[in-house]
Amino acid sequence: MMPTILVTGGAGFIGGCFVRQLVTAQSARVINLDKLTYAGNLDSLATVMENPLHVFIQGDFGDYTLVRHLLDAYQPTAIVNFAAESHVDRSIDSPRRFLDTNVVGTFELLTAARDYWRTLAGECCKRFRFLHVSTDEVYGSLKAPAQFVEGSSYAPNSPYAASKAAADHFVRAFYHTYGLPVLTTNCANNYNEPVKG
Repeated sequence: MMPTILVTGGAGFIGGCFVRQLVTAQSARVINLDKLTYAGNLDSLATVMENPLHVFIQGDFGDYTLVRHLLDAYQPTAIVNFAAESHVDRSIDSPRRFLDTNVVGTFELLTAARDYWRTLAGECCKRFRFLHVSTDEVYGSLKAPAQFVEGSSYAPNSPYAASKAAADHFVRAFYHTYGLPVLTTNCANNYNEPVKG
């Protein structure tokens, strides 16, 4: 049976590419949730918009009620969270927007995911994953030729970086506190250990 994945921010530059690849390869049915702010572009989804494996919903990933409805209705095996306010310069001008979207929005998405995951049983529960897409900005600045490595310390230098770091920490907390099976794109923060029970 083909898996179903809820993708948030799937009309953005990276999220749209991810959605197109999954749908074109017939790897999964994609439920694509995007608010269509400045970063969302439906033209990037033109090749998959009419594909029956792609369902597009315009909405906010931080809307707990909407997300729970989508989770209950489509029963995904995974959530991939690309949704975020981005760009350092924008965060300097409007830091509150980054707090609301990247921190509070991620928290609401995690809460909906946790509550949905708790309704799953057997293999469905064991297979479920929450993948959170982060940014290297959480690590701060480097001077050449240094590189970020697994275990690099967080050192956010902008409201954008701080908001993404806070979101990462909430993802980590939901794994350690509730057992929610999560993964992040930061190699130092992969919490994909088996969930007991």
